[in-house]
Amino acid sequence: MVLNILSSLILVDQKRRLIQIFHESLRRQWNKWELRGLVLISLALQIYLIYSGNRRKYIAKRKIRAFIWCAYLMADWIATVALGILVDRSSPYSGDSNNNQYGDLRLMAFWAPFLLLHLGGPDTITAYALVDNELWLRHLLGGVVQTLAAIYITLVSWDGTLLSFLTVPMFLCGIIKYGERTWVLNSADRKNLQDSFLAARHTAEVNYTKFMEEFSLKEAEGYRVTASQMEQGSSPRDYTLPISIHDGILQTANYFFETLKFKWLFVDLVLSFYERDMSRSFFQGLKYEDAFQVIECELGFAYDVLYTKAPIIYTPFGLFFRLFTSSVTLSVLVIFFVSIGLRSHNHEFVDVVITYVLLIGAILLDLYATLSLLFSDWAILWFSRYSSKLPSVNHSSDISLQSALKDKRWSHSMYQFGLLDFCLTQKSSLFYKISSFICFRKRLRNLWVKYWVSVRHLKHLKMSTDLPSFIFKHFHEKSTDPLFHLKILAPCPGTVALETHKNLDDLKWTVEVEFDHSILIWHIATDICYEGDNSKRLKDGNHGIKPEWDDHMHYSKHLADYMLYLLVDCPFMLPIGIGKIRFQDTCIQALAFLEEKNWASKAEAYESLGQVSRNYSPGTVKVSESVLFDACNLAAKLKNMDPNEMWKMVSGVWVEILGYAAGQCNGFDHAQQLHKGGELLTHVWLLMAHLGLTKHFKEESHGRVKLITT
Repeated sequence: MVLNILSSLILVDQKRRLIQIFHESLRRQWNKWELRGLVLISLALQIYLIYSGNRRKYIAKRKIRAFIWCAYLMADWIATVALGILVDRSSPYSGDSNNNQYGDLRLMAFWAPFLLLHLGGPDTITAYALVDNELWLRHLLGGVVQTLAAIYITLVSWDGTLLSFLTVPMFLCGIIKYGERTWVLNSADRKNLQDSFLAARHTAEVNYTKFMEEFSLKEAEGYRVTASQMEQGSSPRDYTLPISIHDGILQTANYFFETLKFKWLFVDLVLSFYERDMSRSFFQGLKYEDAFQVIECELGFAYDVLYTKAPIIYTPFGLFFRLFTSSVTLSVLVIFFVSIGLRSHNHEFVDVVITYVLLIGAILLDLYATLSLLFSDWAILWFSRYSSKLPSVNHSSDISLQSALKDKRWSHSMYQFGLLDFCLTQKSSLFYKISSFICFRKRLRNLWVKYWVSVRHLKHLKMSTDLPSFIFKHFHEKSTDPLFHLKILAPCPGTVALETHKNLDDLKWTVEVEFDHSILIWHIATDICYEGDNSKRLKDGNHGIKPEWDDHMHYSKHLADYMLYLLVDCPFMLPIGIGKIRFQDTCIQALAFLEEKNWASKAEAYESLGQVSRNYSPGTVKVSESVLFDACNLAAKLKNMDPNEMWKMVSGVWVEILGYAAGQCNGFDHAQQLHKGGELLTHVWLLMAHLGLTKHFKEESHGRVKLITT
């Protein structure tokens, strides 16, 4: 931020030199409208950001996120540059500070507090990504410099008029807004969040100083004193929640997020066995719809804490500041209208209109923020707590709660990426054919692969309700199985499904490999089998026949494409490996295979891949890190199985792979995806945590110590 102020002043000097090449009339118009345009653009960006800030929770499309990202970066930059221009024009050493070639400088100096307001940002977005919270100290230092710049502008332009005095209250509003944003960024920093959570931790530990005093006193009285450990129940049946799902989804989610401290998981803190058993006993009695709704609300609370001003605006101080800034801005607007109006002879008409636009815009931003505050999950929780004391609003609060549950809290979608489909599409692209004749073929291909994967080839799939139901059923069964242990999921995901269907000995080699290796093998094999069986299903569908394995086939396909998307586009959410290297080598080998013959159709290409590995065993053909032939061999083995049993087994393997990836990903990495519309992997991770299937809980707990006197 400090460098932004300095760079803006340098930019002003460079701009002056640049516009010297233009005609004098053009330079005059540029000087008059440059600052005006920047101020209006800054206000427009604030309006766009406050509108789109909360919508990031359920917007997964990259184009829309790109607009929000550009607006977020440009908002601070434009406001900083505008402040730099005001500093330059207000300087008494400026050669043109006393004439009107720039417009009405006295009125323009009144715009400085509004630029501070804009730098404070809207309530719905303080950080675009979690890394912005880590840079809170840089933001604080920039705020100090920008505040000093605004003070300098105010002091230099001070003339004792009413307009100068109106600058002071608006200046206070700007400092409050900027201070709020800096405080929220600081409080959402990972380390500070961990410290605040641990500082508020309520423990049932014994005061050992008092304990030893009591021990010595009892001994002095002649008693024989021994210390005994108080046992605490570990069965889920020993724990009952003081809340039920009938009390409301939001209330239940807030209880888990705040009271049972599941918010700790987002900063990689560990909970006790008590929270685990309380949560597990509750979630085992839920339907999948209620379970995922509770999780959605919890992730919504986490998003508000990490990316918005929720930590401060839902406090008494935050409400007071919001009321103060709104009332002050409204009062300044009224005084400005009464004293100056629209037809002032002391100020230029255009500058007066822009000032009205800034004042009305600030009021509208506060009004929108207030409405968002009243209809937020936090406000609905507050109203629901006090609705029992106000019978007249009880029914209306219930209606508000039901309508709130219909609001979107995540995208309910997931990205899909198919390796073979990508290779077939890439092979037919014009750019790929041209790059084959250029000497820098490998570099161009790598650039083309990166562009095609990240922009063109990713598909956005809306999830049906069947897939969450299937996932919930799987993990619910695992949490209720007394023989199931967490270690079964950890080393080789997919082992349980293969063992259940009695194929572990034959297919063990597909899961006892590195995790990214297993994903690629099963992805390609699933894709090949899906293409063949789906064609049969479509033919049978003409006669109204739906095969029994149809649902499991689609579950497998969707999860296979989703996991490959994570491997290629979000590798930080998966265990460390050489997944991208294997992916690139497999693509190269697949392209080489597809280039040998010009297949008449996609079905023929898939059919040929399904038959290519019938004459060799896994591992006999090894080309770099490619897994294409191993995957084709797996596909050939799967095709020899009964389709019904095969697809049930494959879907079981994929849901185990999904659960393993979710459990291995850090909570902070899950939190990074909340501003991108949310990930299915994050919802599965929190579901597994609630069912006690992750490593975020202490296995043992120390009971309380009591004295026994005899």
